[in-house]
Amino acid sequence: MTKAENFHKLHDAGPTPLVLVNVWDAASARVVEEAGATAIATSSSAVSWSLGFRDGDHVPWGLAMAALGRVVGATRLPVSADIETGYGRTDDELRATVHAVLDAGAVGINIEDSAVEPLTDIAEQSRRLALIRAVADDRGIPLFINARTDTYLSGQFPDAAFDETLRRAEAYLTAGADGVFVPGVVDLHALHELSSRIPAPLNALAGVGDPSPLELHDAGVRRVSIGGNAAKAAYAKVARVAKEILDDGNWAGLAGTRSHDEMDSLFAPGPKYSL
Repeated sequence: MTKAENFHKLHDAGPTPLVLVNVWDAASARVVEEAGATAIATSSSAVSWSLGFRDGDHVPWGLAMAALGRVVGATRLPVSADIETGYGRTDDELRATVHAVLDAGAVGINIEDSAVEPLTDIAEQSRRLALIRAVADDRGIPLFINARTDTYLSGQFPDAAFDETLRRAEAYLTAGADGVFVPGVVDLHALHELSSRIPAPLNALAGVGDPSPLELHDAGVRRVSIGGNAAKAAYAKVARVAKEILDDGNWAGLAGTRSHDEMDSLFAPGPKYSL
């Protein structure tokens, strides 16, 4: 079974959902794999922050693709790439992104419809999804296209988010998407209703205070992501350690850290110098 086929299979109905602890670089990918993950997914916000840019289509295309390549190269697991709105608005730019994702070895993508205000027109987003599907099909790779819709997260449909989500889900799946990602809703009743009406794996975004992965699964969610939350937790830890050391000269925050050897062991030995 190829990585792409395995990644599709991980979305099948089963006793537990596919849980993705989103990563942003090679080390985070290896740590998450070591923790027992069955697949790896990048977080566009976390990747952007790690490279010195704001979230939301601000990171340069080349840097984003290079970061993805390092993540894929660091893990044996299937990798899904968060490509925001495609890192380009023209068809040629979108094709280039899909080719780069496939060249890197990723087998899935998230692509969102929140590039413009209001959300990207349904017909236009569907056309872009069909283009992505055509590129992947031409390459002979069953790329898992997770179509993200920000109907809830954007707040632009306060009284019609449910119906708008269903409209977009139907169109996106018809265009070639394999799954639907609806961040911004963790209400179990709403998710149950969405999952019962959307004939494809439903992806939810969760974090502190939200229902557990198993509770979300019982509501029909097949895939649970945490987005940039792991990166936020990591950077919060760095901030606390730095403040303790700089303010009080207190090293206590460094207790329990991984050893140098443990970090090195995440990666295969390589040449000491490269020319």
